[in-house]
Amino acid sequence: MDLSKVTLEIFNKLEQKWLAHCEPTKRTRVLSIDGGGTTGIVAGAALIHLEDQIRLKTGDPHAQIADFFDIIAGTGIGALLASMLVADDGSGRPLFTARDALDLITRRNSELFNAGFSAGFLRRKRRFSGKSMDKVLKEIFMRDDGKVLTLKDTCKPLLVPCFDLNSSAPFVFSRADASESPSFNFELWKACRATSATPSMFKPFALTSVDGKTSCTAVDGGLVMNNPTAAAVTHVLHNKRDFPSVNGVEDLLVLSLGNGPLISGSGPCERKPRSNGECSTSSVVDIVLDGVSETIDQMLGNAFCWNRADYVRIQVNGLISEGVVGPRMEAEVLKERGVESLPFGGKRLLTETNGQRIESFVQRLAASGKTSLPPSPCKESAVSLLSNGR
Repeated sequence: MDLSKVTLEIFNKLEQKWLAHCEPTKRTRVLSIDGGGTTGIVAGAALIHLEDQIRLKTGDPHAQIADFFDIIAGTGIGALLASMLVADDGSGRPLFTARDALDLITRRNSELFNAGFSAGFLRRKRRFSGKSMDKVLKEIFMRDDGKVLTLKDTCKPLLVPCFDLNSSAPFVFSRADASESPSFNFELWKACRATSATPSMFKPFALTSVDGKTSCTAVDGGLVMNNPTAAAVTHVLHNKRDFPSVNGVEDLLVLSLGNGPLISGSGPCERKPRSNGECSTSSVVDIVLDGVSETIDQMLGNAFCWNRADYVRIQVNGLISEGVVGPRMEAEVLKERGVESLPFGGKRLLTETNGQRIESFVQRLAASGKTSLPPSPCKESAVSLLSNGR
């Protein structure tokens, strides 16, 4: 008997059985949520409409966003929303609906972003209280049974970027890495805290993995990945363990949610000009965050130029009335006309509104059904099943 042929045949059958769970007609669905701001009202309005439409079009009043996306990524306030949407309640279901998540952030916004001051040269600098944010985040990501949730305790794969001052390089928290080793598993509240440490508002945030072997001194992920869509797409394309059927962008459906431009007006320094006409530090940070988001949108627009309907970017463009909050703001976000990046530069104003674009996207989600990617074969559950001989 030729053992090499037998071995090859066994592996071929195992591969076919594994891939049979992943219907080739189904696209891998990616949801990405920008950082920027402290309220997340733009992304929040889009998420609520997204979940409402999913329930309407599927006829399932209990359907949630995590049921129809294979991976969710977020930066800053977007990371907090993303983490809340996939945090596991212990039964495999998300802890929060989109509306519950936004309501909680809105209700506790003054605690999350509790303004204070620190001493500076000849004046005091406005900063937010890290201790206040820590307290709220710990409460959000602690289950009723007292369990502190980690990256592994999520219903779907999660990506959260920050920038590590220790290595002077981007650092991405991911469920995939956390599942491989406790050295890359971090408490969810710490990952959200790390990606929110904007230099002009918070001190760098030091954190370690659950086993204490990996450390990071983090500042705002928005400085390098305010729009984490490219990171999410790249992760899916190269993670054959969790996404074995994805070979290129033609296998993806991507929804990217912005949080509105941080800089508005006729000039980038208009919001906080100095007497000599130079940009303030906070304005420079805002320019970086906006620039990163727009650059990524342009890159994704180029990547999906042959299948534009597979990549949808929801963003407001300074047309929202100032001072409008709550339901009125949500309505304005949805009724604003969409904008699409053109290949190799520029944008065009669409006839569809943001709300209509979300509805069209949900139509495709509903037609494909709930996500059906099986758990990774490397997960502990799969190992225990094999060890029991089943």
